[in-house]
Amino acid sequence: MVQTSHGVGGLTYDATRRAWPAEFNVFLALIILVGAFELIGRVFVGDSFLFNTRDNVDAIFNQARLQIIILQVSIVGIIAIGVTQVIISGGIDLSSGSIVGATAMIAMSFAQVATVNGNPNPKAMFIAQGWTDLPVIVPVLVAIGCGLLAGLINGFLIAYTRIPPFIATLGMMVTARGVAKWWSKGQPISFPTESFAAIGKGLMPVIIFISLAILFQLILTYTRYGKHCYAIGSNEDAARMSGIKIANHKILVYVIAGILASLAAVVLSSKNLTAQAGMGVMYELDAIAMAVIGGVSLSGGRGSIVGTVIGSLIFGVIISGFTFLRLDAYYQEMVKGVIIVGAVVLDQWRQRLRAMRA
Repeated sequence: MVQTSHGVGGLTYDATRRAWPAEFNVFLALIILVGAFELIGRVFVGDSFLFNTRDNVDAIFNQARLQIIILQVSIVGIIAIGVTQVIISGGIDLSSGSIVGATAMIAMSFAQVATVNGNPNPKAMFIAQGWTDLPVIVPVLVAIGCGLLAGLINGFLIAYTRIPPFIATLGMMVTARGVAKWWSKGQPISFPTESFAAIGKGLMPVIIFISLAILFQLILTYTRYGKHCYAIGSNEDAARMSGIKIANHKILVYVIAGILASLAAVVLSSKNLTAQAGMGVMYELDAIAMAVIGGVSLSGGRGSIVGTVIGSLIFGVIISGFTFLRLDAYYQEMVKGVIIVGAVVLDQWRQRLRAMRA
């Protein structure tokens, strides 16, 4: 095999190196996975996973299944966008699922109506204070404030006390879950306003997910913030010597992750028309798995939002595929665990492969 070098601006690169972006491999895995479920479905179920087989419907593809797949992953995908930035910068966030639970409870209490079927709302927390039927911007801003505060605490602990991100965010995970249970003494909070309910209606979660993914992909690619994320994750000491304010940047990254988790809470509680203290359980691990499956390195410095989006689709295809094959829910949980471990093993294998090529 012939190797050639080309110069660009005084720099050289080896033409035999990777010819396509890492996201292409993840997308290829998605195609193979869909093909596998299609084949298994044809052989063992007698039905198609991807295509429509009903005579009374003209559509070629099974649009209902495709919508379910992307709806299933859109809310956790919003969290994964923030988690991706944290991991790229060399950190980890275990608190996002609990932030979802706490934020959902608090935000929903500011989104309640005063009356239900002409009677006073029996579950309205702030009806005595008159804080009902508020404009939708109020619960949304309250939610963003919750996420900002949680992210600020995470970032401050990691940046200035130098405790490992695993421990700092683990503490926040436990604390935020406690707040979620304490806020209404464990009781669900329901009956939101129509404007709040509209946030999670139909395909709105998907639109919000894709919009945020595009926004943060552009930010990571073209802004100083994105370049600093990759620089800190690749080599923190070198980034510090180059003048990057490491502490300030870490706080900003965790604040963004917290805000995105709170936005996911708004979408989730709006979609369900209720908030419960148990919302968001295990979402943090699903988000991390989506990112790692999408090519984000747990050692930091590598990955993209595009890869995370594809990784989330892989997650959704697996869940939908198991439902299509009529496998029980507990098998899905088992496979989720295998996927999380497998994603980490895959990341370690990729790192060793890069080290051998270097």
